[in-house]
Amino acid sequence: MNDLDKLEKKLRKQIKDFDKKYSAARIRLEFAIQIAKEREKAGLSQKELAVKLKTTQSVISRIENGKQNISLDMLQRIANALGKQSVHVSFV
Repeated sequence: MNDLDKLEKKLRKQIKDFDKKYSAARIRLEFAIQIAKEREKAGLSQKELAVKLKTTQSVISRIENGKQNISLDMLQRIANALGKQSVHVSFV
């Protein structure tokens, strides 16, 4: 069990509607981590990615910290700016 799983177990006992709130936050964080990894792999700074997307570095920072909800359109724009052809989302 990793640290995130331990924290989840603890918070599940303490917070009403935990599953609903945690699920949304975890999805945002998974996307955030993937975006940051792909940006770094592409050799871009947050500022450079922001310029490509015609946005600000602070928006990229919020996205990469899981503090910004993003649309599928923005996710596709990010993928394209990082040299990716498409985004794959699956329901499991």
